Amino acid sequence: MNASALFGSLKGSPDGGSGGDGTLLPDPRMGSPMPWVIAIVIALTVIAAASGLALRNAATRADADLVGGVTVQIVSAAPADRNHQADAALAVLAHAPGVIEARRVAQSELEALLEPWLGTRLGDTVDDLPIPALIDLRLDGPATPARVAGLRAQIASVAPAARVDAQSGWLAPVFRAISTLQWLAGGLIALLAMATIAAVVLSARNALVTHRQTIEIVHMLGGTDAQIARVFQRTAAMDSALGGLLGLITGTIAIVVLGRQFSALGSGMVAGAALGLTDWLAIVMIPLAGVALAVLTARLTVLSALRRML
Repeated sequence: MNASALFGSLKGSPDGGSGGDGTLLPDPRMGSPMPWVIAIVIALTVIAAASGLALRNAATRADADLVGGVTVQIVSAAPADRNHQADAALAVLAHAPGVIEARRVAQSELEALLEPWLGTRLGDTVDDLPIPALIDLRLDGPATPARVAGLRAQIASVAPAARVDAQSGWLAPVFRAISTLQWLAGGLIALLAMATIAAVVLSARNALVTHRQTIEIVHMLGGTDAQIARVFQRTAAMDSALGGLLGLITGTIAIVVLGRQFSALGSGMVAGAALGLTDWLAIVMIPLAGVALAVLTARLTVLSALRRML
């Protein structure tokens, strides 16, 4: 048998005469374990990436909404005094430098906020409860600590019971938790990439050991390391492509189901976490990156092993 015919048997061509199935690696098909391993890894990667992107979108949307927001609370047990201080503070803040919008939160809005927690219609009883009067401010820039302190000083004389807080400060723990979850998603993606590399390395090494004699014959007949490596690259590409497609479909279904479950909550922050076009494009690129990683890993593994073997 000449070198070209024997090399054809390595690639599984019909004219190979090596006997049996005559292949160095099995033809890529879903009966092989590798596509299923890749499918599981890609599905988990898609879900992890989508989660990280959704968290980023939610944090960005919330930060944009709250970056210039300031809330003034008039904390007083006496309804008349509370209302007087709120009106006086609103009059001052409406003309304060840097304030582009100032409004007092209406009683109906307070009722709507309190009703889910108190479990009853409040009606006109809000004035009888020690609930702070709220003033919502919108600044022309970020609500820095210095600007918040300046607003507090301006109304100190007319509203001594006022508490001035940047709205973004309320969600600071939430932003820190989101940042941590994003790092965890990134770490999971890195671990899944390492799992893909490990699976391809083990598969390639196992095939090299099984067909060592055939590879040595091909080498003696003039076959190069690059030609042998291409056989493994082809199989790795087909296996990872099949697994990547299945993993992408499975992961996308999971994302859609989870998205519908969270959208039912009706939360503004959840609505801001919706994936955009660029996010979906990044998700679609995951299987392609998986194929490239598998092919590169197979090539480097085979070439490294052949240098030691031959």
